[in-house]
Amino acid sequence: MGQGQQEKVTTSLAGTVSEAISASLAPVDAELERRYPGDPGTRQPVHTVYVPGDAFTAGTVRSWGDQALAALDEHAPDAASLAAVLGLSDDLAEPVHTRVRAKLEREPIEDLRVDFEDGYKGTDEDQDAARAARVVAEAFADGTAAPYMGIRMKCMEAAVRDRGIRTLDIFLSGLLEHAGDLPDGLVLTLPKVTYPEQVTAMVRLLEAFERARGLTPGRIGFEIQIETSQAILAADGTATVARLIQAAEGRATGLHYGTFDYSACLGVSAAHQASDHPAADHAKAIMQVAAAGTGVRVSDGSTNVLPVGPTEQVHEAWRLHYGLTRRALARAYYQGWDMHPGHLPTRYAAVFAFYREGLRQAADRLARYAGDTGGDVMDEPATAKALSGYLLRGLDCGALDADEVTEATGLTRAALEGFAAPRRGDLTAAPR
Repeated sequence: MGQGQQEKVTTSLAGTVSEAISASLAPVDAELERRYPGDPGTRQPVHTVYVPGDAFTAGTVRSWGDQALAALDEHAPDAASLAAVLGLSDDLAEPVHTRVRAKLEREPIEDLRVDFEDGYKGTDEDQDAARAARVVAEAFADGTAAPYMGIRMKCMEAAVRDRGIRTLDIFLSGLLEHAGDLPDGLVLTLPKVTYPEQVTAMVRLLEAFERARGLTPGRIGFEIQIETSQAILAADGTATVARLIQAAEGRATGLHYGTFDYSACLGVSAAHQASDHPAADHAKAIMQVAAAGTGVRVSDGSTNVLPVGPTEQVHEAWRLHYGLTRRALARAYYQGWDMHPGHLPTRYAAVFAFYREGLRQAADRLARYAGDTGGDVMDEPATAKALSGYLLRGLDCGALDADEVTEATGLTRAALEGFAAPRRGDLTAAPR
């Protein structure tokens, strides 16, 4: 057959066969659409900072940034000294140090949770919740807020349930009174979940609040904190965490791993409770698989080793925190907890180094894929989605600049978002 001559196309099945199969799979199609909508495509903060409700003030965000800058000035005042502590390469030292300082000056906290659970030591929770609502509302209004802010209430267990419900009511009501609406960056955290019914109870609580205040149904979402063994594995052997996501009825925004409560629940001794313990890795792997494709994001926990004291001790704590953060990023846990201002320099150093050291390779691979020019790696649409997601996360946190990404890839942010957006069945439709 000569070149260019068309092949004879032969089929054996009637069109009704395809129609019948599609009809039989229609319920599955609908279920896939409902349960696995894909990533929301919004910014994910690189960390969550917890501040006790009795200690939170209008100056908290700026205070954390100033304390972090002071720690950097005292213990790693220049690029070379920070690089020596963390083992940064020569080409990363200056850009990482410069960007860390700029981040601490401009946006020291990306996500702040006013804590009314384990960290709360106040004596008048009503007043502290009302004050938190006012301060958060004012911060969003005047531009001093972290991009994401909210509270962690007490859990749905019987002993503290009523208190948690009341605090949430006071906080949300206060936000509406002071701001007139709920801010887009509002995030709520439900801790110590063990049964799906507790998540369902949270959904019903939020439904009742939305009705009471005339809000759009489904307006308020929440994170689920995974701190108990029962939240991972149920008594019948099923993965509880998958059922928790479904029990949230579309309101779940994240799964946050609670390092110390979960470790203690399993009997891990205090000296070995850490986010890189095998028990922690197991729990987070289950969380990750359960959340994949649902639009619910997974967050790592924290370290309780604080970078305080003499320089040698601070450097040791920084190396630990930097290493744990880099380990988490490699495992696709793009968010974690920071418990002290001194953790901010190494949080951002780890995040910035992660994205900057991979910029060139990711950009080259995506550019070749977009231009269909080939190369030494044969990438598929799913990989292009991952590459563009990597670059977008780097842009969102400040590790990368829009101009350098566009120069390296030949793609605008809108084009990157196009590659990152397609769901599983639509990957072949990604822009080329």
